[in-house]
Amino acid sequence: MTTTRSPAARDLAAFAALLADETRAAFCLALLDGRAWTAGELARHARVAPSTASEHLGRLVAGGLLAEERQGRHRYVRLADARAAHLVEDLAAYCAPDAGRPPRTLREAGARNAMARGRTCYDHLAGRLGTAITDAMTARGLLGQDTGFALTDGGLRWFRDLGVELVAKGRRPLARGCLDWTERRPHLAGVAGAALCRHALDTGWCVRVGTERAVKVTAAGERVLGELLGIGPEDLR
Repeated sequence: MTTTRSPAARDLAAFAALLADETRAAFCLALLDGRAWTAGELARHARVAPSTASEHLGRLVAGGLLAEERQGRHRYVRLADARAAHLVEDLAAYCAPDAGRPPRTLREAGARNAMARGRTCYDHLAGRLGTAITDAMTARGLLGQDTGFALTDGGLRWFRDLGVELVAKGRRPLARGCLDWTERRPHLAGVAGAALCRHALDTGWCVRVGTERAVKVTAAGERVLGELLGIGPEDLR
């Protein structure tokens, strides 16, 4: 007896195989910081040889998860688009990596705490910082969550008052809920989430911490977020 497998099943299996390797998964998680990395940087991050990294990166680019850019002799890679980033983050949330394992070192404990406090999820804010902003926007009527995430008229005015332009790109929604794997509830993603994250970093409300995705709120950021959204400093630390 012969069976005919559907092309969709074949394609899904092939795509899933891209992440069925710890090194390739480590690359994708690192690239959730929204920046482009060189092959050498990713090799050092995953502790593999440059030749091994190059082979894995070739598969991820060919499979459509990563995009490649070349500048002179340097080869940079990044997540292909927001959809690829959301897929990786959603899978990480589903797996809840290391959630129940105690940290092995003080350095690991510090890094984990920093990531839980505030981080970038590709191009938007996550962790306690991301959910605190999302909750405050919802409580103030700037964001609706009744039938999925949607900015209200007041929310659109709020962004305009900040001087932040919301420009829709392709099929990416203006506002989207993204499950936060440390807080286990959604934070704001989409065009609005990306614009707010970019504004927070550009204005110095937040700064990146170390080489991971962690960010922390500055003293100026605490003051502004308190004035704009009523978020207390205790919710940002």
